[in-house]
Amino acid sequence: MSEIKNLQPQAVWKNFDLLTQVPRPSGHLEKVQKFLLDWAAEHNIEACKDEAGNILMHKPATPGYEDRKVVTLQGHMDMVPQKTKESAHNFETDPIETYIDGDWVKAKGTTLGSDDGMAVATIMGIFEDDTIPHGPLEGFITADEETTMYGVEHMTADLLKGEILLNLDNETEGEMIIGSAGGVNQNAELEYKEEATDKDDVALKVTIKGLLGGHSGLEINEGRANANKLMGRLVQDAIANYEARLCCWEGGNMRNAICNHAEVVLCFPAEHAEAFKEEAIPDWTNVFKNEYAATDPGLDVEVSGVALPAMQVPAEIADNLVNAICACHNGVMRMIPEVPNIVETSSNLGVVSIGGGKAAFTILVRSSRDSMRACCCETVESALTMAGMKVDYDHAYPAWQPNPESEIVKLIRSVYSQLFGNEPKVEVIHAGLECGVIGAKYPKMDLISFGPTLRSPHTPNERCYIPSVDRYWRFVLETLKQVPRKE
Repeated sequence: MSEIKNLQPQAVWKNFDLLTQVPRPSGHLEKVQKFLLDWAAEHNIEACKDEAGNILMHKPATPGYEDRKVVTLQGHMDMVPQKTKESAHNFETDPIETYIDGDWVKAKGTTLGSDDGMAVATIMGIFEDDTIPHGPLEGFITADEETTMYGVEHMTADLLKGEILLNLDNETEGEMIIGSAGGVNQNAELEYKEEATDKDDVALKVTIKGLLGGHSGLEINEGRANANKLMGRLVQDAIANYEARLCCWEGGNMRNAICNHAEVVLCFPAEHAEAFKEEAIPDWTNVFKNEYAATDPGLDVEVSGVALPAMQVPAEIADNLVNAICACHNGVMRMIPEVPNIVETSSNLGVVSIGGGKAAFTILVRSSRDSMRACCCETVESALTMAGMKVDYDHAYPAWQPNPESEIVKLIRSVYSQLFGNEPKVEVIHAGLECGVIGAKYPKMDLISFGPTLRSPHTPNERCYIPSVDRYWRFVLETLKQVPRKE
């Protein structure tokens, strides 16, 4: 039996424990949707699933609070499916294995799913408890936030009745978010005709692993290595100096996660393969370890012999693709000039897949300024189109423009000070939040985002800080208790 369900506040942890038993990777939400609807029926809670796959719950006001504004408690049901290379976990069928490590809850070899399972568990804890004082409530649990924000993008504009939205999807307790960056996916593709490998060649698989990776919004400014970008440098050297030919490349699997693992298969004339192993691999390993000693201490480069593939990428196309990867902007492009400690614009080369006659790259560009988002997109597109790739865009979402003087901002400042004796941090972040899309559809809604402390979401090192959950829970309950009356 999981030990986390006995942590305090139990209302949150027991429900989060239930969620860890239900597979819910982005794009595969049928099981968690059914779980939430069954759970609501078991607790006599009005709930439904809309056409976009979102779950909406309703709860009437506690007696005496009927005149309060309607509050929408919101979070997303999906989680990022990332695991260590050694893990055999299947995110579509297996429960998450959690454990306690000091003051942290972690998962064995996988992402934990506290992003955003803590929000869902909070909503469940509030909705099942009839002793908590609050006005009319909506629980809005959205689908596929991590991949495309599909749930909020496809929700109808008359679905919600809330006047205040509490988005429970921030990762630092005591930090209240009132604005966030917008973003867009860049998708680049190229089809090519494979050619046969030379039967006398030798094939080697090169793997770059052990990187921290991370959230491409929250941690893009940490200077962490992107495995696709490192691999680009190494393969460029292999082609130029060891007569390597590229057979296939796989790096990353999420556009919003910093790529922490990449592998390629290269073929060489036999006389160059051993030299590449003995010279280039140690040299590049030392270079990468030196460059990223502070941010990615576990970084490693491995090489092993593999069976010679039948087909390879034509030399000219391989040159163009590798050059595009090396030229593609990755990381921070600009900080906000007025707020130098906040990232304004960035791009993340999240996924690279080459092989079988097709190359496909996925890049997530973020910015809080529309013109700079366009600039970053054009910069990246220029590198990709020079390689002959076709670039298109999808799932753009707007920035959430802050309103520091809103009623809910004033309320949370007051409530937090009452509870803990100090002011919360009120900030704008670079990560994309559903608040931008929801606010565009409900312009009169007052929005704010907060949550308990999580670290390294979108990586197998994701963890939740146990002491923060109690403070966060108390803050949520007191905020609901003090929600203003309807005008």
